[in-house]
Amino acid sequence: QVQLVESGGGLVQTGGSLRLSCVVSDDTFMRYAAGWFRQAPGKEREFVASIGGTDSITSDSVKGRFAVSRDFATNVVYLQMNSLKPEDTAAYYCALRVAYSSSFDANEYYYWGQGTQVTVSS
Repeated sequence: QVQLVESGGGLVQTGGSLRLSCVVSDDTFMRYAAGWFRQAPGKEREFVASIGGTDSITSDSVKGRFAVSRDFATNVVYLQMNSLKPEDTAAYYCALRVAYSSSFDANEYYYWGQGTQVTVSS
């Protein structure tokens, strides 16, 4: 079974940047679409970004600040986060769906990582 391991979270000041990484244990799953979601305490899980075979999408709340990408040579999915705001504070999760196109629907993702915490101070 494929495993996803996130890293790169931490504490950053408003306006700062972080790059999250998600290592995919099985390279055969890199062909499928990957997504990033986040969940703040007391709030529902929220879609952040997704990348598929020929497309990528980001939520309106992070558009222009966050970008998703992947490196097939190292089996890593990235989430570059710039101009961070306190409202970006959350646990961030990487996920894979067994399909090629990107999606904002968390229910369409079958494999999930354990998450990495991002805290943005004001």
